[in-house]
Amino acid sequence: MTNDESLVFDHIGLITTEKKENDIYIEPTKVWITEFDNHPFRIEWLRYEPDSPVSGPVREKPHVAFRVDDIEAASKGMKVLLEPFDVGFAVVAFFETEDGAVVELMKYKEE
Repeated sequence: MTNDESLVFDHIGLITTEKKENDIYIEPTKVWITEFDNHPFRIEWLRYEPDSPVSGPVREKPHVAFRVDDIEAASKGMKVLLEPFDVGFAVVAFFETEDGAVVELMKYKEE
């Protein structure tokens, strides 16, 4: 991936085992998330159900998320951890950089 002006910081995802106020259930990944746009530092808390299909780095490491216009173009050169899937307000996918960081790329739906 290259430094691309179309990458716009969106949020940081941190894993927790604690229930958070007003968390939202994401069915495809069986994870509860908080609304990062309501957090002063744009933090998204993630709490995985025991039977979540998510494993490996996405479930074990924090992630940084960026809004992109094109997930495929923005992810070039990165290892796919979770193929793109619909979370309602956006299509998201998770990748791992060469140095082991977990990155979420988000293509927001038109409002």
